Amino acid sequence: MGICITERRQMPAGYGQWHPPFSGRTRSMGLAVLIAFGLAACDGGPQQTEQDQQNVPEQTSQNSRDQDQIAATDDPYLWLETVEGEDALEWVRGKNETSLARLTDDPRYEPIRAAAEKLLTASDRIPYGRIIGDEVRNFWQDETHVRGIWRRTSLENYQSNNLEWETIIDLDALAKAEDQNWVWKGADCLAPDFNRCMINLSRGGADAVVMREYDIERGAFVDGGFFLEEEKQNIDWIDANRLLIASPLDGGSKNTSGYARTIRIWERGTPLADARTIFTSEETDAFTFPLVIHRPEGVEIFVSRAPDFFHQTLYHVGADGTLKALPLPDDVNFQGLYKGRIIALLRSGWDAGGQSAPAGAAVSLPLDQLLADDLSGLEILAAPTETRAIENIAISRDAVYISMLDQVRGRLIKAQHDDNGWVQSPVALPETGSLSVVSSGHYNRQLLINFERFLEPDSLFLVEGTAAKVINAMPARFDSADYQVNQHFAISDDGTQIPYFLIVHKNAPMDGSTPTILYGYGGFEISLTPSYLSPLAIEWLKQGGAYAVANIRGGGEFGPRWHKAALNENRPRAYEDFAAIARDLAQSGLTSPAHLGIYGGSNGGLLTGATMVRNPELFGAVVSAVPLLDMLRYHKLLAGASWIGEYGDPDIAEERAWIETYSPYQNVKAKADYPPVFFTTSTRDDRVHPGHARKMAAKMIEQGHDVLYYENIEGGHAGAANLKQRAMRDALILVWFLQELKKDA
Repeated sequence: MGICITERRQMPAGYGQWHPPFSGRTRSMGLAVLIAFGLAACDGGPQQTEQDQQNVPEQTSQNSRDQDQIAATDDPYLWLETVEGEDALEWVRGKNETSLARLTDDPRYEPIRAAAEKLLTASDRIPYGRIIGDEVRNFWQDETHVRGIWRRTSLENYQSNNLEWETIIDLDALAKAEDQNWVWKGADCLAPDFNRCMINLSRGGADAVVMREYDIERGAFVDGGFFLEEEKQNIDWIDANRLLIASPLDGGSKNTSGYARTIRIWERGTPLADARTIFTSEETDAFTFPLVIHRPEGVEIFVSRAPDFFHQTLYHVGADGTLKALPLPDDVNFQGLYKGRIIALLRSGWDAGGQSAPAGAAVSLPLDQLLADDLSGLEILAAPTETRAIENIAISRDAVYISMLDQVRGRLIKAQHDDNGWVQSPVALPETGSLSVVSSGHYNRQLLINFERFLEPDSLFLVEGTAAKVINAMPARFDSADYQVNQHFAISDDGTQIPYFLIVHKNAPMDGSTPTILYGYGGFEISLTPSYLSPLAIEWLKQGGAYAVANIRGGGEFGPRWHKAALNENRPRAYEDFAAIARDLAQSGLTSPAHLGIYGGSNGGLLTGATMVRNPELFGAVVSAVPLLDMLRYHKLLAGASWIGEYGDPDIAEERAWIETYSPYQNVKAKADYPPVFFTTSTRDDRVHPGHARKMAAKMIEQGHDVLYYENIEGGHAGAANLKQRAMRDALILVWFLQELKKDA
């Protein structure tokens, strides 16, 4: 899942930089997601990282909003929504003390944490990077570089066994010199030489960033250069002296989700307040996004207005700054520009230009024709089938690469346009695994592609045309010979077959005693594809556990139809699917409710919270991380209003009625018999409000349920600000699962 057009965007509300602890790496996200969500991080490919407690304007303004909202409701736990309120933080510290005492005192904790940190910071990890001309840039963290270094090497050296890196920015040194808790959020660099960059720095891992202009060849920040104070914001370079900017600072404004409404052109040497506004979105829109595409053929400027996650109007910006709305379907998933042609994925079928393109198809149209409202040039690049879905698109200088899933297994197709239309050729990559585009660019013909399977470590391929060669591979982290991976299908309540992967020891007893963790997400078109197991998952298998990954509806595994099947009023379909897999695991004889745990983060935290409330009898343990849980107030908290397209609007009576049926916070009952639950979140999460987890934990504790709670004071939506914190978080979760699902140990 990944295409990097610039070196940094912010990430989407639901999934974003959340690191699933049982996945070996973080998946990057495509331009499709960037445009729809207005958010991403692409500087280093699959190994992305995640503001200290001073100078935090975003959180301070949130506290003010919190106080206004508290006066408008009788929720007895609403005081916990005041993120940095003294009483709320005292409550957090008390719960943390209890949780840490229980988990870190377990003799299994320290060996697990140390092993996880060792693997997460290992020097033989693949240094995923982005090809920039004849060099590769990479962001790297290890034991020495805890915050990380941004570095570069030549493309030739990158393919060798003796890598020699030149440091561009040492984030540990910068943070120490400036006495700031900087977390790397990537860099936007100006094509075609990519020397001038806007560096994006977050305090403690929040989405809000400080942006500072940096000159790579000089190795220094630019005196008097472009600079933006901390905010949730995005920029793109028009040229060396102009930025296209979406920021609420100095004359900008915010929408109800906390993101910028205005798009401005900012000239070098002028105050931001004087920047010319070319577009202002509606206050209720989810995102407004600047996009400048630099290609060898020229530069094209666009603005995307997204009323929600899955609808947008794409505007072309002319040389005089005027905007022209392109006549595309309002739910189109814009992918980019290739040799004068718009490339897009369709969420719905489209009849235009004498063509009938199905939902899920990849299509192209000449930009000059679109500007004249002419749709006759519509062409289909690729179409889905019943089992095959187009995951996303990568665009290089010379070709368009189409990443597909066939029964949740990846393949890559190269497409080029000639006088007869689009010509497809398969890329020579392994089959039956996961493919992720690590790097593609409009000025490069090469791509970097990552390939992996659950039990087969990552291999990095350099792709040119249809040829692919391995240039790096991660060593195996454990002996996988005794384990197997199988794809199974559970039958959901409406008769739909729901696939899931199961990783288990070949000789696992079929007497219902195997401790098993079921992981799921089920939202925002996100696909859960095979990825090499993380240190946490490896340790879980070594402890005799099994691990299952659910491909439930709401995800993108089978294209738009799979996502739409659990959208809005159909959201419970995802929970029914998840419960069906739980039943299937128990009925198989592998495990039983007492030994079955479920895990999910962000939207997946809502999944596990809702499924626990609906079907408590199916599980022995539940982890709900950085979750949404109060679904009647989610749209009033931080970025929540931007997700109305996924869940519905609680302020509309009809939609509130469906949400009320599953919202965990409203449906949890004192007399119900729930399994033990572990809630985790981050104080610095400025995307999914920590109040969700705080309030749910407080309510369930008062009701008398078995609840553990841990809140990282930094870390943002990822839940961890660096690899050491990630190792700690993962070890806490694993020890808790061992305590609850393997009580005989």
